[in-house]
Amino acid sequence: MVLHPADPLTSLAHGIGSQHDLPISPFYAFAGAFAALFVSFLALGLLWSTSRFRGERSGLALPAALQRVADAPATRTALRALGLAAALTVLLYLLLGPDDPAHNPAPGAVYVLLWVGLVPASLLLGPVWRLLNPLRALHRLLSRALPGRDPGRPLPGLPARLGQWPAAVGLFGFTWLELVAPDPASTTTLLIAITTYAAVQLLLAARFGERWFEDGDAFEAYSVLLARLSPLGRRSDGRLVLRNPFHGLDATPERPGLVATVCVLLGSTAYDGFSDSPSWINVLQTSPLGRTPTATLGLLASVALVATLYCLCAAATRLVSGPHPGLLTAFAHSLVPIALGYLIAHYFSLLVVEGPRTVSMALGTDNAPEPLPPLGPGGLAALQVIAVVTGHVLGVIAAHDRSVRHFPPAKAVAGQLPLLALMITYTIGGIGLLLN
Repeated sequence: MVLHPADPLTSLAHGIGSQHDLPISPFYAFAGAFAALFVSFLALGLLWSTSRFRGERSGLALPAALQRVADAPATRTALRALGLAAALTVLLYLLLGPDDPAHNPAPGAVYVLLWVGLVPASLLLGPVWRLLNPLRALHRLLSRALPGRDPGRPLPGLPARLGQWPAAVGLFGFTWLELVAPDPASTTTLLIAITTYAAVQLLLAARFGERWFEDGDAFEAYSVLLARLSPLGRRSDGRLVLRNPFHGLDATPERPGLVATVCVLLGSTAYDGFSDSPSWINVLQTSPLGRTPTATLGLLASVALVATLYCLCAAATRLVSGPHPGLLTAFAHSLVPIALGYLIAHYFSLLVVEGPRTVSMALGTDNAPEPLPPLGPGGLAALQVIAVVTGHVLGVIAAHDRSVRHFPPAKAVAGQLPLLALMITYTIGGIGLLLN
């Protein structure tokens, strides 16, 4: 069942909607998940003794003509113009449209088409937001309008230790807006949030150059991270290639803030899973702190729990396998497919139902027939469980390949036991939230 924006329970925790689609036996859901994880772990330990993923060195080069079209200045300019036009359209709807998400497509454009739609777009086409990002286009226009400014100049003073921390903070801010803010679908709320975010991003880009968006823009970092699992990618020589998604995942840079970024994605999705449960709504309504502070603490606690479990896992791996520099970030890439599985499980229904409704409103046909879900309850339940379990199995594979690369054979498999325990814990939590 998809709760519509007018539902009072939905307004407590979601920007545009929520869903509960898991009419399935808990026994079969958990048994299937455990079986998949244990079988994959045992098979990898017996059959996978050397690292097989080659990161950015891998991939089958696509035809040169296709790459010329993809890299042509006209193509990139057209995509930037498209992103800028879409952003201006959303702003016009926020300024001139009704303050009602049932009749204004702007909230759906932000919370569904952008936030959720970036998932399939990045998986199929790569880091598309890097080309569509309207803030990049605005930065270039402003830089050209000012004499002596170079829009592509390198970062002059951003400390390397920051890494992706700015993006992690931005992602947390957006999820707070969607899941915690008192009236997230209000045109006033969205206008304030969008203009504030855009002003901060443009000021920082003016200080540090266009490369700021790679780590500072939350949506660009989000798209790039998901695109690591895309079959389309770039080799280290710049060629556009078709590749095994595991190679792209293996190429994820081990940078500060990577763990925080992935934990924000996992923790916020987990909070979304239980934020509309009757017990949590009762806590929000009866808390002496008030709804918004309590919900903020809940979101922070969810992200902190995910991060704490991962840090404990890294510490246990260090004890079992021995010291290794940068162990905390070395296995962070294995959390990306888990985050993807949760995103698909929690937001698939939202995208396929609210996405067409948003487009219909934007085209002036908001009285179109109610879109029907493409799958029945049983099909949606199967999809959600498969998405969560597959994400964890892919995470186990990515972690195993990295483990046999960094540790001696005798310690590589034993060192993964804490990771297996972490995957099982995340699986219990993920399926438990779907069953909630």
